[in-house]
Amino acid sequence: MHVTRHTELAEAGLREQLWGLYEDAYGPVTAESPSHEMLFRDEFDEAIDDPANRLWVLWDDDSPVAMTLIATDIGPTRYLSRRYFDRRFPEHSRRRAVHYIMWLVVHPMYAAQGAIVRLARDVLQREAADGALLVFDAPLVHQAGPEGGFAEMMARLCKAFVGPTPLTLLGASHYYAVDFAAEAADAAPASAAQRTPA
Repeated sequence: MHVTRHTELAEAGLREQLWGLYEDAYGPVTAESPSHEMLFRDEFDEAIDDPANRLWVLWDDDSPVAMTLIATDIGPTRYLSRRYFDRRFPEHSRRRAVHYIMWLVVHPMYAAQGAIVRLARDVLQREAADGALLVFDAPLVHQAGPEGGFAEMMARLCKAFVGPTPLTLLGASHYYAVDFAAEAADAAPASAAQRTPA
């Protein structure tokens, strides 16, 4: 396996391969998470075409099996609040060193074969060399609570390839639903009973 870094994707065939990998990797997550998580195809293309984004791809021979895209400018993304990072991490923000993992995907067939570990080495060492504040998020399917999960994996990878680094929980989102159909179903029998003559 080997890792490549891309600043532009001129070859249409490679773009299609990477989109296929992205879809295959996100498929299981989209069935488990209430948020869409996946980018739409035009958003995906726009993200990989942005020269401020770093695209890293892990290959098994001539097949891409894992990739990550890191935004080095959070301004254009709709996922992070620049004002929050300006306030909370002013020094990183001033240096334009707030970076965001837009996605990290591994083909399901390679998930248990150390693909993330191999990809992480090059990526994390580059981010550390920049002195970046590397921000990431994880859906509930990968991060059931504040401990363990994807966050713990990232902390271990950083420790292995860069050294001990602080990991800070920045916030969390929860999705709720008010089921008006259930309320109407519960109310219907009682209303019918009230209308029955005695």
